[in-house]
Amino acid sequence: MKPGMSRAGACACAWLATAALGGLTRQAEAAPQYRIAQEVSLPGDGGWDYLTFDDAGHRLFIAHGNEVQVVDADKLTLAGTIADTPGVHGIALAGDVGHGYISAGRSGTIVVFDLSSLQRLKEIKATGDNPDAILYDSATHRVFSFNGRGRNATVIDARTDEVIGTIALDAKPEFAVRDGEGRVYVNLEDKSSIAQIDAQHLRVSAVWPVTGCQEPSGLAIDVSGQRLFAGCDNKVLAVVDARSGRTLGTAPIGAGVDAATYDSGAHLAFASCGEGVLSVVATDAGGKPELVQTLPTQRGARTMALDEHAHRIFLVTATLGPAPAATAETPHPRPTIQPGTFRLLVAQPGPVSSTGTHP
Repeated sequence: MKPGMSRAGACACAWLATAALGGLTRQAEAAPQYRIAQEVSLPGDGGWDYLTFDDAGHRLFIAHGNEVQVVDADKLTLAGTIADTPGVHGIALAGDVGHGYISAGRSGTIVVFDLSSLQRLKEIKATGDNPDAILYDSATHRVFSFNGRGRNATVIDARTDEVIGTIALDAKPEFAVRDGEGRVYVNLEDKSSIAQIDAQHLRVSAVWPVTGCQEPSGLAIDVSGQRLFAGCDNKVLAVVDARSGRTLGTAPIGAGVDAATYDSGAHLAFASCGEGVLSVVATDAGGKPELVQTLPTQRGARTMALDEHAHRIFLVTATLGPAPAATAETPHPRPTIQPGTFRLLVAQPGPVSSTGTHP
């Protein structure tokens, strides 16, 4: 008992703590359970990175090897490709101007393509090395390319496809999200922080350290609740107040997280983890998170995209072999990829066994 606290006060505090825990437990019990419902083979043997879901066109864009694969999300068949995107990382869709934007890390360019025909339109030189995560902010009609080794962001006006500015970050940016009102948020991996960007004035308006989080990569946003969900290398998903930057809590997740997403209809956050699990997290009214399901996926399934209307989550992976020997140029080599094994996994709510797998 704290000094000066009456027994009645202590009981009240204990009751409040129990009630809060009960609220989380009830939320966990009410959360839908997910299963891997489908697995589809796709061509190609290269590595992969981000996935982007096109809600208007019911298409899934997959960064794979040196191209972008476009999958019909209803038929789960390959609908087209966008070639010659060396070191491809991410895809941003600007539906209101009919263009898409691809970050090609090795060439240091942003590839612009037509959303209807998938035809390449032009290349834009990034203002920093290794363009990686890429985001379209419809509130300002601007594309933000976050340049990993450049430690900055290139900003493009989607109406003219002209570079209109560079935002210095002085850190290695990872994934980014927008709130639809002119604010963009990006993880700063090597500083275990989140930067808030004023998308209109092209400046960093705040940098917030994320308590309990090491090297954040994946980032998601609950727009209505004004909360951010950062997937961290120390196997936690951190919840951050998007207005104040205060860390509201962390929940345990799998190892090797690289992406996060939030389903506003299900009120759940997801973290895709390379060890081969999808971590599902709920929050209480105050933003405190709780792990409500650990769904086994497959090793390497570390990135994902969400179809929020159908509550489906798309992940990709391939069968991985041993990593090659380390060299001075590549001190941490990635595992080898067995040819002909690239595949798409579809997770959705449904009955699961006690181990979290499809019965």
